[in-house]
Amino acid sequence: MGPRRHEPQALLDRPSREERYRSGKALRAKIPRSSHASWNPPRDRPDPIGLLETSNAPRVSHLVPIRYGRMSLSPFAFLRGSANVMARDLAFTPRTGFRVQLGGDAHLSNFGIFGTPERNEVFDLNDFDETLPGPWEWDVKRLATSLVLAARRNGFTRSHGRRAALRAVQSYRESMNSYAFRGYLDIWYSHLDPALVARQGMRQASRVIGRYARKARSRTSLQAFPRLVGRVGGGYRIRDQPPLIVHYSDQRVEELSHELFARYLPTLPEERRMLLEHYHLVDVAQKVVGVGSVGTRCSIILLVGDRDTDDPLILQVKQALASALEPYAGPSIYTDHAQRVVVGQHLIQQSSDSFLGWGSIRSRDYYVRQLRDWKYSAEPSSMGPKRLIGHGELCGAALARAHARTGDPAAISGYLGTKDTFDRAVAAFAEAYADQSERDYNELLTAIQKGHIHAEVDV
Repeated sequence: MGPRRHEPQALLDRPSREERYRSGKALRAKIPRSSHASWNPPRDRPDPIGLLETSNAPRVSHLVPIRYGRMSLSPFAFLRGSANVMARDLAFTPRTGFRVQLGGDAHLSNFGIFGTPERNEVFDLNDFDETLPGPWEWDVKRLATSLVLAARRNGFTRSHGRRAALRAVQSYRESMNSYAFRGYLDIWYSHLDPALVARQGMRQASRVIGRYARKARSRTSLQAFPRLVGRVGGGYRIRDQPPLIVHYSDQRVEELSHELFARYLPTLPEERRMLLEHYHLVDVAQKVVGVGSVGTRCSIILLVGDRDTDDPLILQVKQALASALEPYAGPSIYTDHAQRVVVGQHLIQQSSDSFLGWGSIRSRDYYVRQLRDWKYSAEPSSMGPKRLIGHGELCGAALARAHARTGDPAAISGYLGTKDTFDRAVAAFAEAYADQSERDYNELLTAIQKGHIHAEVDV
């Protein structure tokens, strides 16, 4: 057995950054960067609708039609809700063998801006339900494909979609190159904020992140309080907004929520646990969220401090299922899937939600986070071509920073190089896989039309 990683000999045996860069570069001969351009569905590719149906097994059955209804709105929406379909397909694409902590569902809507505990605004990944160690290429290809599909949904030309994908991958490659020989602490503390983006000369991205920051500052729990909460009988309760926010009919849910909350508190740092102990839980309701997440058990809980409306706190409690990547990237080392999500988020994000933690009850895993605190994710349908390209540029840079924190930026950079060979290959893949998503989407519509699947559009 070799030496442990923390022993001095392990450091002596580890190749230098220059050597790891060269090893990445040497892989180009075995796995040409141009090979990433192809998408050829395997002959035994399973029915995508069958895969979706399989993923519904642990979900709340009466919410599944809403999931399908949201997915039926466009091929882009289909991509958002079918992470397990693309995960299987990505398993048949070329990979270098370099692993990172994947976001796991890195489409463009899963990036945004939020306030750190220090009240700074940063742009980063913001969804980690599928996070798992795996091939770095998978996140990049899912991001690029989502940009192509978003451009098509918005009625842009094919060249606009390709440019958005190209710019995102270019941003990823250039950012990874910048991390290749930086110190580990420097990489760990790096972040994307409006000032840094402006200094780096990303003009379109700078305008985009500035716009997002202004919107994020207005999105707080206190600002959302009147919309989500009303006074009832001298106290405060969450407003029912069916079918998206409703109180549970089972009276035991509130009792179980108190029990889950008690199990969640020990997963927080002591100072944040002490802060939460000043609040008391007054209400809980079911909330439908996202596209791919629809059907997972999700609640919002209302807590208040000493002065009620002047001091509210709304937390989201969301069920964590097994990552869609596990059959292809390997199982998580964590048996608690909520812990997997929380640890993955801490690994990837420069600064995570102050109240991020986890707990389990009735053999189900849940993670907890603040519902809304300086958080903003742009709606792709509102983007013009320039903003979509700027957004993709930000996403590519954020993804590279995340991968550099948990992988080997020198080796990945050595493989990517300084030319746009990889960029063009992934952009071509994105267009080909966007075509595949459109075919799968049409299969979903056919299944709905024939009555094989029940869908409810709630927007």
